[in-house]
Amino acid sequence: MLNSLQAQPEDKIIRLIEEFKGDNRRDKIDLGVGVYRDSTGATPIMSAVKKAEKILWNRETTKSYTKIAGDESFRAAIVSLTLGHSSPSDRIASIHTPGGTGAVRQAFELTRLAAPDARVWVSDPSWPNHLSMAKHVGLPIETYRYFDQEARSVDFDGMMRDLASANAGDVLILHGCCHNPTGANLNRSQWLELREQVAAKGIIPLVDIAYQGFGDGIEEDAYGVRTLAEQLPEILIAVSCSKNFGIYRERAGVLIAVAESAKASDLAQATLSHLNRQNFSFPPDHGARLVTMILENEEGLRQEWLHELETIRVSMLDLRARLSAELRQLTGSDRFGFLSSHRGMFSLLGASRTQVLEMRKRAAIYMVSDGRINVAGLNKASVAILAQAMVKAGL
Repeated sequence: MLNSLQAQPEDKIIRLIEEFKGDNRRDKIDLGVGVYRDSTGATPIMSAVKKAEKILWNRETTKSYTKIAGDESFRAAIVSLTLGHSSPSDRIASIHTPGGTGAVRQAFELTRLAAPDARVWVSDPSWPNHLSMAKHVGLPIETYRYFDQEARSVDFDGMMRDLASANAGDVLILHGCCHNPTGANLNRSQWLELREQVAAKGIIPLVDIAYQGFGDGIEEDAYGVRTLAEQLPEILIAVSCSKNFGIYRERAGVLIAVAESAKASDLAQATLSHLNRQNFSFPPDHGARLVTMILENEEGLRQEWLHELETIRVSMLDLRARLSAELRQLTGSDRFGFLSSHRGMFSLLGASRTQVLEMRKRAAIYMVSDGRINVAGLNKASVAILAQAMVKAGL
């Protein structure tokens, strides 16, 4: 049996990690892996998380299973953080999943059960796993224009024209904030216009919100998903706690389904629990427990977490401004001004594969072959090194 397996496509991020590890140059710079790093290059544990772990260590009395759908308090805390008061509670179903990736996967599984002929619309470009997971589950895929490569901003007109071809019941994947890989977000008026088109055509949004708090603020970054949830009869939301709580390896995520009625919500809840049972039974609890303690503000942890999160957000904005200014000085133009307007960890530089490889060879700068950089991989010293390498590569 095993001899008949076919080789699967290689994950370019995993390959990049291995290449970076094998590079012996001391001044190498990793801008590929999508994790936050501080000025020392470390991915630290937030102090609020560490304090919550100490409380949990003293309090926890069992490692028995939780519930198939996950702990209710964790799910309620994430629903509140993400949706605020935008949807009535009796229309909301939710499950705890292994990270935001698990939430997206369960959303695809739910779609296959409910509407196997529904097409999944994915932005061009998008996080690669959106495409690969939808394909693996067997859902038909369409792409829509999202990024203007010349203006380095959202191609909203192109997006809306492409979505005019979507059918009622099709699923539209949207990035709630800090679009990966472009860093270019919809503005508020665009979210409203998109909502009108989605409502008119009967499209089901699947909002992947993995970076809430990394863009314009914890409340501001929820504007898009809340705007949709306020008016639309149905919406799916995949939430990740990996980035904004810094608990990548704990795999804490939630899939939220907003239904058009309480009865439909009950059915969705039962189905989501069934899907958890089929895929992994009980979700991991440790990270979820920490998030719950923080959001419920045990011993003042919520404010400490918000302060740390804001420090991270501001530090990335500062790095963006520094890189943009450095490139302006080196090139005498403002063609890299988009770096300051983008949000979150990522931006597309507009570099060709050849230019990416040239920077890797000459300056030990590692980024994804499409020119996506993780801004959080920079520090004050490496900003100048990257800017010089970009100019030498002909960007």
